[in-house]
Amino acid sequence: MVKPCWKPHDDGDSNGRVDGLLWSKDLGHHVYGQFSMAVIQANNVVEDQSQLESGALSMTNPGTQGTFVGVYDGHGGTEASRFVNDNLFSNLKRYVSLHQNISENVIRKTFAATEEEFLSLVQKQWLNEPKIASAGSCCLVGIICNGQLYIANAGDSRAVLGRTERATREVIAIQLSTEHNASIESVRDELRMVHPEDPQIVILKHNVWRVKGIIQISRSIGDAYLKKAKFNRPPLPPKFQLPEPFYKPILSAEPSILVHKLRPDDQYLIFASDGLWEHLSNQKAVDIVNSYPRNGIARRLIKAALREAAKKREMRYSDLKKIDRGVRRHFHDDISVVVVFLDPQLINGRPSPCSLSIRGGEGLPTSANS
Repeated sequence: MVKPCWKPHDDGDSNGRVDGLLWSKDLGHHVYGQFSMAVIQANNVVEDQSQLESGALSMTNPGTQGTFVGVYDGHGGTEASRFVNDNLFSNLKRYVSLHQNISENVIRKTFAATEEEFLSLVQKQWLNEPKIASAGSCCLVGIICNGQLYIANAGDSRAVLGRTERATREVIAIQLSTEHNASIESVRDELRMVHPEDPQIVILKHNVWRVKGIIQISRSIGDAYLKKAKFNRPPLPPKFQLPEPFYKPILSAEPSILVHKLRPDDQYLIFASDGLWEHLSNQKAVDIVNSYPRNGIARRLIKAALREAAKKREMRYSDLKKIDRGVRRHFHDDISVVVVFLDPQLINGRPSPCSLSIRGGEGLPTSANS
């Protein structure tokens, strides 16, 4: 019998709790260990979405047990990140059922199906709601199943592994995800190679590299106005319209995928939107997780990032906390963090038979007026 993933050491709040602009689920259990989640809101409406699903990863085979983590950093509104949060995991389960396993191919099909479905929604709505054509989302996914870890990323969110070095017993940070941001030289080179006919494919604007001078990321779900030329015209707001037509997608929804066989010295995974990594290095984040109790560790990572953000602006953290959403975006971005602890006995033996589904940020304001 499959039971909910609740144990005496959980924080007791199954859906997390809200404290001002901060949402957190301080400690919970997934089939391979424990986890901690947190979200801080900076935008008027929180554009980050995140989820953790643990239990059956197939609709037809209850024996395919695992843990799924998704961090979706939205931009241009909430439409794309919410859509991904509502649909990507069910698409994954559908393809796992169809192919009877988890593989790179299944993950690529999952991303492609989610992208296709969202672009179909844009097609239906954009004449009445033109801003949906400029809504997009970075998409970072982690799947743990049968001793394997799959990391898939489109955009600039990041997954970092904390691993114990056998010789020194120190925990080192290993970045697992590949990022797609025009600030990275290899990403600019890739864009120029894919679009040799366009000398303006990446432009340095106000000291920031942007694709077509508009957006920093080169891969995402959504951003229909840079995927299909038919959405790059009125009634799209003029600031998103390109001066010349294009004949192939400028941005891609193709994820970079890493497959890693988990080892006993792999301690935990940190999944976070780029708002965290803007202020904390990979090793600093790992050092924090390694130095404090598990309970509330995702919340602690966010607070460490906010302290750094305050320091950069030469202000006190206590004063930063008083700034309301909307204005807060001038100091830091929305930040979502999921820390997943790995129990080697559960990973190499029988996973804990339980099911769990939790969404990050539930209870934070969902409209500009709420």
